[in-house]
Amino acid sequence: MELSLDLKRAIYALFEVHEDERGVQRIITPLEYAGSHDQVVLRARPVGDHWRVDENGEAALYARMNGGDVESDLVQRWTGQLEQTSQIDFDEDETLTAKVLDSRLLAPTLFRVASAAQQLYALATAHKEREASDFKEQVAQIVTEVCMALNVSVQHNARLPISGDLEADHLIGDDSNPIIVIAATSAKRLLEAEVIHMQYQLTKTPGFVLAVAESQKAVGVKQFNRANYYTGKTVQFSPIDFAQLLRGQVLH
Repeated sequence: MELSLDLKRAIYALFEVHEDERGVQRIITPLEYAGSHDQVVLRARPVGDHWRVDENGEAALYARMNGGDVESDLVQRWTGQLEQTSQIDFDEDETLTAKVLDSRLLAPTLFRVASAAQQLYALATAHKEREASDFKEQVAQIVTEVCMALNVSVQHNARLPISGDLEADHLIGDDSNPIIVIAATSAKRLLEAEVIHMQYQLTKTPGFVLAVAESQKAVGVKQFNRANYYTGKTVQFSPIDFAQLLRGQVLH
């Protein structure tokens, strides 16, 4: 299978891609395994009438190297649900794999497999739960207040009308040019905002992606700095500044 020039450029913009032998694409994502500086690396290869995407078993390997248990009940339950919810299989070689029949779905599939690799590693090495941040609740409150004040419709946790089953934390306005708000608490969610922006551009669907990061530290300074090139706008959260920015964008 061949990638169209536009799709290849879009994927190359989001990820660092190296073409290996026999058409295998080695994709270095900005995502990292928790507590390490190891980036999630994927492989995409054409197989007959589809693409196969996998992470070469590295999530399980790194988890085991750091004392993780990929055979725990928690991991087994999660992998059992994964294929049903995301069409990603955790095979007998302990490799996360996905099959892509439509090459236009390659970018979101790369994102989903990379995210699954992160989750597998985190679950296998988890020792305690992280405290939840009230950041997303603050963003939701500001979005709701601004939309009520300006009498503009808003949907929360909204499925977007693009391929890849991606969601906005908040979808403001109508279909003519909606504002897609992504509350990013991690590099993974910020990268998802970039994928959404790319999918909207590829399909020429109107929409403005506004990514708000909890902090540069939470998403990674490097990822934060590059995100403005691949979203409508990316900002660090400040309640007053975000409210003013959102009002201006709605009235734009």
